[in-house]
Amino acid sequence: MKNYLLICLVACFVPAQAALITNGSFEAPVVPVGSFKNFASGSSLITGWTVVGPGASIINGTFFQECCSFPAEDGSQWLDLTGDGTNSIGGVEQTVATTAGTQYTLSFWVGNIFDPAGIFGTTSTVNVRLGGIAGASLGTFTNSSTTTGTQVWKLFNINFTATGASATLDFLNADPSNDNSNGLDNVSLTANANGVPDPGTLSLVGLGIIGLGLIRRRA
Repeated sequence: MKNYLLICLVACFVPAQAALITNGSFEAPVVPVGSFKNFASGSSLITGWTVVGPGASIINGTFFQECCSFPAEDGSQWLDLTGDGTNSIGGVEQTVATTAGTQYTLSFWVGNIFDPAGIFGTTSTVNVRLGGIAGASLGTFTNSSTTTGTQVWKLFNINFTATGASATLDFLNADPSNDNSNGLDNVSLTANANGVPDPGTLSLVGLGIIGLGLIRRRA
């Protein structure tokens, strides 16, 4: 009983971490079922995101074209970094609040259609940058699935340490110009568990431990 009480006193007083990425699954704005919507360079109409480069498109997961179906990895929609036939370096970015010196894990899924004889190419590669489109590259990440007929998703994770009170993350198309699909979905950012808890959390945990001591004394 005492062990369960200690767990509750610690866990119940630690607040849940708020999502750091806004609209990471590109569910807003809603596009028509079976269709897509294009967003031009500089647009902020994709909730939480700004379009950089030529453009980007939100695709409904029931969309079908030529050979292929395009299910979302999470929710009902996903983002095509190639836009509508722009097929060049561009994509989306978001600025998030961070704490200097804290390590974060960025997770995201890249979607690929294997279409060697068609317009959707054979691989999907995303370049992730920290600090804007001209910032430092956190790496390029390629989904090389050879599944035909339907989009397949692959998970990637990156760790980085924040240097200030905010960080700008860019997800950019790195596919060749003849590739008309490069999927991005389910983007999330979390502070690593081995980071230092904020002072408010430490105070609450301390109060819980004190409370446990009082309960044991009374018993």
